Amino acid sequence: MKTTGLGELEAVLAVSRHRSFRAAANDLGVSTSALSHAVASLEARIGVRLFNRTTRSVSLSEAGAQFVDSVAPALSTIRVALEQAGSFRDTPSGTLRINTSVGAAHQAMPVFIAFLQRYPEMKLDIVTEGRLIDIVVEGFDAGIRLAETVPQDMIAVPFGDKQRFAVAGSPAYFAQHKPPRTPADLHQHDCIRTRLPSGAIYQWEFERHGQTLRIDGKGALTLDEPGLMLAAARAGLGLTYLTEWTLAADLEAGRLVRVLEDWTPPLDGLCLYYPGRRHVPAGLRALIAMIREWADMNRTEAAKAADATIRRKASAKQVPAVSKKTAAKAPRTSTPKRKSADKTRRTERAN
Repeated sequence: MKTTGLGELEAVLAVSRHRSFRAAANDLGVSTSALSHAVASLEARIGVRLFNRTTRSVSLSEAGAQFVDSVAPALSTIRVALEQAGSFRDTPSGTLRINTSVGAAHQAMPVFIAFLQRYPEMKLDIVTEGRLIDIVVEGFDAGIRLAETVPQDMIAVPFGDKQRFAVAGSPAYFAQHKPPRTPADLHQHDCIRTRLPSGAIYQWEFERHGQTLRIDGKGALTLDEPGLMLAAARAGLGLTYLTEWTLAADLEAGRLVRVLEDWTPPLDGLCLYYPGRRHVPAGLRALIAMIREWADMNRTEAAKAADATIRRKASAKQVPAVSKKTAAKAPRTSTPKRKSADKTRRTERAN
């Protein structure tokens, strides 16, 4: 009797999870025909149909549902055993599946690149989507999201600086519209609206001095992708509400102008999170260590930059004292010295 392989069991679980042979094949990195053959071979061997198939849908049969309920925990135990055995390797290997948003993935890319360069036997499967999911149910090893959205039963590793949202518009837009001074003024402006993955329209959030506001701005354009919102704002179609990280280059270049800055306080930054009640694969442990290393380096560089700024400003404000004796020896018609003093005072006002 031919023994059932782990590949066939993985195939069944993938199809039951996705309710689609094509999606399951993409998940496992095999062809649809190969996956279908693996499932059909297992069904023929045990003499039971595990799936009800039509041209439009795939669903578990009664026997299939019972089979998956029994096999899934056992297969999970086998995976853990394999991961634990693999942890004795000098270099991590395998695949990490991470769920995150598009914006978070862009911010995390330097770490992902450095991770793969350091551990060439590792693979990363990054899935980006706006909706929040259960990473355990969906088969992910970890997720990366804003700290405030991480489920409480997950272990969170801080990742990156604090985040702030910002309202911005193009100079051309503000040439025709008076900049808003309070969030309530946004009702008089064209706002580029955001559609959430749930289909709901996102209300812009503001806070100052303990006062919290949510504004449902009106506008002719509704989008669900930050890059498109950025392009629309550059074109002068209205005001946009995006993260500082997304807007940074355009604000610095003058393509966009920020408003209502005192109404958008900083939020806790990104976190990598993972379930705490299961074995942590060696690859994930290595990624966590690199994230902490990267965060420490960024904090050190930020502290050095802040210290350099303080020193530069302090140095610019210092005016050398001139003793009476030195002043007496100096020529009365020392025009260059007066110009130097004028320059120093201009520097003080600028700082």
